[in-house]
Amino acid sequence: MSAHIAGERFGFAGQARANGCPDAWRDLDHAVWRWVIAHGGDAATAHAAAWASHAEGQGHSALPLSLPDAAGRPLLDQAQREALARSPLVANVAAGERAGGRPFVFDGDHLYLLRNHRAEVEVAQALRARRAAAHAPCRPLGDDDLRALFNGSWQDAEERQRAAVRQAVGRRLMVLTGGPGTGKTTTVLRMLLGLSREHHAATGRLPQLRIAAPTGKAAQRLAESLRQGAERLHHAGATPLGREWATHMDAVLAADAATVHRLLGSRGRHGGYAFHAGEPLPADIVVVDEASMLDLGLLRALLAALRDDAVLVLVGDADQLTSVGTGSVMMDVVQALEDDPRDDLVRLSHCFRADVALVPINEAVRAGDVAAFDIAIGAATVHAVPDVVTLRRRLSAWARNLQAALEAVAITTPVAVNDQRALAARLAVLHRQQLLCAQREGPFGATQAAETIAVRLRAWEALAPWSGGAWYPGRCVMVTRNDHAARLYNGDVGVCVLVDNGAGKPLLQVAFEPAPDASSAIRETTAAGLRLLDPTTLPPHEDAFALTVHKSQGSEYDRVAVLLPPDPASPLLVRQMLYTGLSRARKSVELWAVREVTEKALSTRLARHGRLAERIGSWTPSRPHSLQ
Repeated sequence: MSAHIAGERFGFAGQARANGCPDAWRDLDHAVWRWVIAHGGDAATAHAAAWASHAEGQGHSALPLSLPDAAGRPLLDQAQREALARSPLVANVAAGERAGGRPFVFDGDHLYLLRNHRAEVEVAQALRARRAAAHAPCRPLGDDDLRALFNGSWQDAEERQRAAVRQAVGRRLMVLTGGPGTGKTTTVLRMLLGLSREHHAATGRLPQLRIAAPTGKAAQRLAESLRQGAERLHHAGATPLGREWATHMDAVLAADAATVHRLLGSRGRHGGYAFHAGEPLPADIVVVDEASMLDLGLLRALLAALRDDAVLVLVGDADQLTSVGTGSVMMDVVQALEDDPRDDLVRLSHCFRADVALVPINEAVRAGDVAAFDIAIGAATVHAVPDVVTLRRRLSAWARNLQAALEAVAITTPVAVNDQRALAARLAVLHRQQLLCAQREGPFGATQAAETIAVRLRAWEALAPWSGGAWYPGRCVMVTRNDHAARLYNGDVGVCVLVDNGAGKPLLQVAFEPAPDASSAIRETTAAGLRLLDPTTLPPHEDAFALTVHKSQGSEYDRVAVLLPPDPASPLLVRQMLYTGLSRARKSVELWAVREVTEKALSTRLARHGRLAERIGSWTPSRPHSLQ
């Protein structure tokens, strides 16, 4: 089994330019090299610093200096390491130096940019403090409480869910991880009820509760899932939830859903957040879903903004793709908590979905087991796509299926603006099928695939009245830039619909799900919360007939096709990417890939360099990592 280091391999051989700089460097990396030279740094320090910058661009929080170059030699020899350790631009924390006044940090075998070193240290310190703050609860959850919260059920399959609910009470940090269909959201709802009762018992008041996710789409999905879970708790099962919990349910349902950036009060391009260590977030309990999408800097900001007595619940699938930013924080946190178990981590594994055929597929990918994957996915759902001609045929068939789904909801028939049921049916097409691509650009990328599908769809005779226009019924779009005024955020997806406003001429409008940061968003039903916007008022957007796997995180679809590029050398072919894409499916899945690239993805595990997991497990304030 091989481990793929995200992005380019760090190496010098065969890449030298006139100034000795590798071709792999970005303009920013060259700028770092020049800056170090201009400020008195030696050549070894300049090259190492530029590679540290390059590493950050590939998602790593640090550059391991033991990493070999293209010829198999260490990145720096012993003399160069000694020069690096003596450089006035580099803090050597192994020698007890403070890192605060220098732009680079030499820590053990790793070279850091200062901000990443500081973030790792502060995140680890905050998480260790939260783990240590666990205490005996005022109102522990007994077996009778758990039976009530689980509608009288006591199945063996729910054992890990019950453990998570019971163990969350009395903690300042709780981490819940598990694959699709394992009941993470339903477990979170019961955890919140127990935490609300505990807070009331300890303080005499109901908690201020906030729920968030890295994207607006994921935040809204969590809000809606919690609302649906609350309805089931009230009405389903042998034992509906009793009156004792009604007040706490109200507290949970009163929570607003928002992106993490909105939760912290992001100042946008001005930088920083309204809530920070000096102005703590007014929240007693904070739940962050899809935590695998958190990067190191965002988690640092969140932890800094939380009061010491607040409870943080991180929820997500640690086996999914890491964030597009720096670090792999969810993976690192789960690893650290598993290495030092204190009952503040629960991994769910039992799948509760009615269609369990997808479970063996996801498990085989998670394990990187090629033989098990072949058996689980079956030949009928794998389509070899070795070239553009074959891809076009597959896209044509995919577009025909999409057309049939749009026909089924009468997408070209005007619908009354207040006919929420019909509008919701049209919007639901977004969740019927989705093509996910490993790449964004190129002939096998999401952008070109979406364009091809759009061309095929526009050939549909029913869309002839809108020929030549940018907008037409059934056009699916994804917002690519935040628009706070419109409450539309990067990643939000909408569908163009034909609306009869009563004026005699139907209008094209774009339907979106409820805003994730709307007041009391959980209370809004899907129908009542649908929004219709004029296409001309939308922020920057693009066709969403095909998405990158990264953009699909936080979403689920009935049917998913995952397209892999035919080049086995592609750095995007990693196990987490394949797992994330395939696990977006609720009912059926297809893989569009040649055998060689599938095996490459299954056998290659993405790893990001850094020491966060190590610091969470072993860092103490007495060691010389402190930045104070």
